[in-house]
Amino acid sequence: MPRLDDHFWSCSCAQGARHRGRPAARARGLAAKVGEMITSSVAGPSLRAAHSAPDTDPAPGPRSPGEGARGGGSGHTTTWHHHLLQRSLVLFSVGVVLALVLNLLQVQRNVTLFPEEVIATIFSSAWWVPPCCGTAAAVVGLLYPCIDSHLGEPHKFKREWASVMRCVAVFVGINHASAKLDFANNVQLSLTLAALSLGLWWTFDRSRSGLGLGITIAFLATLITQLLVYNGVYQYTSPDFLYIRSWLPCIFFSGGVTVGNIGRQLAMGIPEKPHSD
Repeated sequence: MPRLDDHFWSCSCAQGARHRGRPAARARGLAAKVGEMITSSVAGPSLRAAHSAPDTDPAPGPRSPGEGARGGGSGHTTTWHHHLLQRSLVLFSVGVVLALVLNLLQVQRNVTLFPEEVIATIFSSAWWVPPCCGTAAAVVGLLYPCIDSHLGEPHKFKREWASVMRCVAVFVGINHASAKLDFANNVQLSLTLAALSLGLWWTFDRSRSGLGLGITIAFLATLITQLLVYNGVYQYTSPDFLYIRSWLPCIFFSGGVTVGNIGRQLAMGIPEKPHSD
C-alpha cells in the first residue's frame, strides 16, 4: 500500500513538470511569430516590386479563356455561314431544275400559257420562272429546319436521302397527274390531288411544323399567282378558282413539303447558328 509521503511527492513533481513545460511552449510560439515577421519583412519589398513591374516578356503567352472563346466563336460563325451558303446554292439549283421540268410539262399540255414574246425557245418557259422558283426553294428549304430548331422539335422521321428522292418522285408524279389526268370536272381532279398531297406529307413528313408551313406556303403562293395572272403576266386555261386552277394550291403544298424535306436533309449534321453575346 503506497505511503502518504510518496503520494505528495509524485503530485509535486508532476505540477513542477507542467510549470516548466509552459514557458518552453510560449518561447517556441514567440520564436515562430518572430520568424514569420522577419520573413515577411524581407520578402515583402521583392513581392511588391514583382507585382508593380510591367510585363516586358516579348514571348507570346497563352491566351486568356475569354480570348479563346471569342476565337472559337468566330470560327464557328464562319463555318455556319459557309454551310448556309452551300445549302442555299443547292436548294436554288433544285428549285431551278424542278421549275424547268414541271413548268415544261404544264406548257406542253397547254395548262399554262405565256405570251409568245417571253417564251424561251430552249426551255419553253418564261426566263423569270427558274430564278423565282429557285429563290423560293432556297427560302423554303432553309425555313423548314430553322422552324424545327426554334420549336425544339427536330425532324427525325425517315431522315435518309433515299426517302427524300422518293418524295421528289411522288411530287413530280402529282404534278404530272395534274396535267395528264382527265376528269369530268376540275373539282374531282382537285380533290384527288389534295388527297395525294396529304398522302405525300403523311408518308414523308408527319410533322406539325411541316403541315403548317405547307399550308402557309400554298396560301401565299396561290395569292401571288392570282396577282400575276390578274396583271396579265401569264394565264391558265379553263380557270375555275378565280384566275387559276383549283388544284394549284395542292401543287404548292406538296412542293413545299418536298423542298422542306430536302432542306432538312441538307441541314443534318450542320452546327446550329451561334448565339451572339
